[in-house]
Amino acid sequence: WPDINMADPCSFSCVSSCVTKHLNLALALDFERRVIRGKVALTVEALRDRFSTLDSRDLQIVSVSANGQAARFTMGPKHSFKGTPLDITLPFDLSRGQHVIVEVTYETSPSATALQWLTPAQTAGKTQPYLFSQCQAHHCRSMIPCQDTPSVKHTYYAQVSVPKDLVAVMSAMRDGQEVDPQDSSRIVYRFRQPVPMPSYLIAIVAGALESREIGPRSRVWSEKEFVDKAAFEFSETETMLKTAEDLAGPYVWGQYDILVLPPSFPYGGMENPCLTFATPTLLAGDKSLSNVIAHEISHSWTGNLVTNKTWEHFWLNEGHTVYLERMIGRSLESEQFRQFKAMGGWKDLQDSVNTFGANNPLTNLVPSLQDVDPDDAFSSVPYEKGFALLYHLEELLGGPEVFMGFVKSYIQMFAYGSATTDEWKNYLFTYFKDKVDVLNKVDWNVKTTKLQKLQKPPNLTVVNPRVYACIALSQRWIKAKDGDLSSFKESDVKTLSSHQIIEFLSLLLQEEPLPLTHVKKMQQLYDLNASMNAEIRFRWLRLCVRARWEEAVPMAMKMATEQGRMKFTRPLFKEVFNFEKYRDEAVRMFVAHRAAMHPVTSGLVAKDLKLDANTASL
Repeated sequence: WPDINMADPCSFSCVSSCVTKHLNLALALDFERRVIRGKVALTVEALRDRFSTLDSRDLQIVSVSANGQAARFTMGPKHSFKGTPLDITLPFDLSRGQHVIVEVTYETSPSATALQWLTPAQTAGKTQPYLFSQCQAHHCRSMIPCQDTPSVKHTYYAQVSVPKDLVAVMSAMRDGQEVDPQDSSRIVYRFRQPVPMPSYLIAIVAGALESREIGPRSRVWSEKEFVDKAAFEFSETETMLKTAEDLAGPYVWGQYDILVLPPSFPYGGMENPCLTFATPTLLAGDKSLSNVIAHEISHSWTGNLVTNKTWEHFWLNEGHTVYLERMIGRSLESEQFRQFKAMGGWKDLQDSVNTFGANNPLTNLVPSLQDVDPDDAFSSVPYEKGFALLYHLEELLGGPEVFMGFVKSYIQMFAYGSATTDEWKNYLFTYFKDKVDVLNKVDWNVKTTKLQKLQKPPNLTVVNPRVYACIALSQRWIKAKDGDLSSFKESDVKTLSSHQIIEFLSLLLQEEPLPLTHVKKMQQLYDLNASMNAEIRFRWLRLCVRARWEEAVPMAMKMATEQGRMKFTRPLFKEVFNFEKYRDEAVRMFVAHRAAMHPVTSGLVAKDLKLDANTASL
């Protein structure tokens, strides 16, 4: 792979001259103006005899001081997605090894890309406003001036002032609250994060939140309308945590809480330490979507404890996390269940490669992100191509127990630090020094799109009856002529689990669109319109729109706009956009709902619909 191990192409910070050790934050949330007024004190260690640049994006800098003395600062030219370098000149000489406290007083912009401010109407309770942040990959700089690169890790302490009807939570341990000494109509919540972590894991939420205990070290947080449903859905959290600890080593973050966000949250989950963020689309009522929580729990080791040094090595975070998530599934369910999930993941990888185009460099395991916005590079490639490589190595090196031994050792080796693909690979060769001949047979040119040896799905060692049932039913539908439709029965899907129905629909989506007669018959028998499981509903509506079933268009648009998880919203918009007759409808719905969408989601959907990102209308 290219030698992109040194500088982070997504950051202006020069981490070879100084590194942040601790952040002390004082944040006041202003819901009227949709800004955060902030003061951040960065404890920085000099590695050379000078201070360097911080990352910022759309921040208004009020003042800068160093060890209490005023410091000069200038803002460099604005870059389209990297933001603006904040260059600071210290009022004294700094020598290598010294610590300095740099304090920046600032205010965020109402359009800060890390933040989404919701009106009361956009919440479940309809009475209080709501704010949440999403900093991964490079958005923390729009909330806090910092060294916004995953190669730097620091602890943090925070005080957050909010109106007294709201509750604030962060990706840290809660450390008490008090009436705001400056304004008795507000409360200050305090937080401490004693484990060093990268800037992209700083997270904040404020809203009319309640919580329920779901385990000895876990609470679930959400608006009161969802809290009991969420407590039921995530009741197996402690079992998963213990299973992960058995596999990967002790959980070091203290608390493991889950926060269910409003529907516009753009991801399935976000592994913020001490407080996983989760989409409300997980609340299916049957715990079938708990793999998202297994995935976020796994990040407590791979991602949060051992972190990719730059976003080009994102597969180190995600490939290992998918591997660990599926090992948890193996422990709690069976090896067969793991294989079943691996099959589904392989399909997601094929979909991503087809979307990007097979020769697109973003399908590389380690892409170059020189002048590439990390949001544009996000896909299932680092997750599933990463998993496929690890699964391939597992087969070569002696099976799941043997390879999990390596993963655990890799975590211990790089814990509290960041790694590149080269460092990971060198450690792999050291750990398996007796099997170097086997390792040398692997095609290590992971820069090629093909990953030659991985051009097959993970080796399904057993003919998996779970998979077989899905394949058999999907093949019947694909081959059926109109005259054969009477052979299908309501009972076809009665014995299938939610996971299997998802797989059945995924198989159909890989083929040519079904005839309209077929999907209408499928609805008549299986009543998939009634499914409340978001994963099923999403695939079913795509299938219907592809079959040109006009009645499905409003349902697809409704799902695309009443929640904002990009995994669902982007493909649903694209399907309707590709239905020629309804192309304008897709654009019209997007324009009508854009103001309520998360800034990252609306930017990417605008690109999908070939719209200029800045036009609010056609």
